[in-house]
Amino acid sequence: MAERLTIGLSLSLTGKYALMGRQAELGLRLFVADTNAAGGARIGRQHYELALHCEDDCSERAKCVEVYRSLCFENRAELLLGPYSSELARCAAPIAERAGVLMVNHGGADDRLHAGAPRSIVSVLSPASDYLRNFVRLLADLKFWRKRLALVTSAGGGFAAAVAEGVERACAERRTRRRGVRLRVKYTGRFDPERTPAILFPALTRGRVNALCSVGDFEHDTALMRAIVRSGLNVPVLACVGAGIHRFGEEMGEDAEGIVGSSQWEESANLEPEIGPSSSEFARRMRAAGFGAYRDYPAAQAYAAGLLALAAASNAGSLDQRRIRDAFCGLRTSTLFGQFAIDPANGCQVGHRMLLVQWHTGRKVVIEPDAAAASGTLEFPSGWRLLLSSFQMLRISRKASDDDQDNP
Repeated sequence: MAERLTIGLSLSLTGKYALMGRQAELGLRLFVADTNAAGGARIGRQHYELALHCEDDCSERAKCVEVYRSLCFENRAELLLGPYSSELARCAAPIAERAGVLMVNHGGADDRLHAGAPRSIVSVLSPASDYLRNFVRLLADLKFWRKRLALVTSAGGGFAAAVAEGVERACAERRTRRRGVRLRVKYTGRFDPERTPAILFPALTRGRVNALCSVGDFEHDTALMRAIVRSGLNVPVLACVGAGIHRFGEEMGEDAEGIVGSSQWEESANLEPEIGPSSSEFARRMRAAGFGAYRDYPAAQAYAAGLLALAAASNAGSLDQRRIRDAFCGLRTSTLFGQFAIDPANGCQVGHRMLLVQWHTGRKVVIEPDAAAASGTLEFPSGWRLLLSSFQMLRISRKASDDDQDNP
């Protein structure tokens, strides 16, 4: 007879993170339903039926702390997953560390989560410093010499600061500088459409900026991108973190055209995984379950977190937290979410690769990596304002990028 195995976590079903938190919840509910429909899980000699215990943390730190104290001590879950957002993951991780409970992190990308080599966190998603690193490398490959970049970062967020640090490190790489990329303008602060343009836009003009990267929360990114597009400034290359989700296109409309974003997962990448369903099969199941509108990466990374937690527990042959952590260290596999491998020292994800997308005629197009490119080059899609003026100018040599990737 199957015993019950509880997967416990909090997610933001209300509040400022609710858009992503609800997607993660639906991804996990689909994972539990799929696993139980396939006969449940076997760990060691025991057969288990999965149950999901998910509480709404209301996007609030105090509520998140309350939930994880309960899940780690009084009502201990057999498998613990993290909350959505770096802010809340930073609240939950120390509690798991004190309790000696392993937290599988699917929703917090802040690099600082892995500072100090914690033993009780394993991340499924790429760290924030990787989000736009390849954007800088693609910018370096554009066929014009001077690429003058502006970096606009919202204040007060560990996630945004980590993304910005990744961009700056990419700009400092020898290959990038050799190809003409220079960080000309840095601005840190909340974008206020009424006040910020008077400070920021003259600096962009003086610096002859022709590429701009916005790093902040969704509201920051959309406000800045909308203001830049409608200002008449000649900044043809635009990127922001927020452009990686479908809501960006819905809110920006035609103003989204040509803007580049980062994404942890896209259905169109359609990787063939070693465990679990493919990306297209996962998306089909989401639609069949009535969740078709929830199609951004939080649902996919939560589903992958469930797959990987069970795989590690199965390899460990036990629900002992230390043995599961050790099994994670040796796990080299792939899911619908992409490749998986962690740094054994701190649990940071090192196998997964970020995607870059670009908005083109109302939809997201994956531009990096471009697995379908057979010609050895990557070309951006056409449009009224895409990364300058012609295909020839925008041609990027994938061979050059791949050859230089390991030797920055």
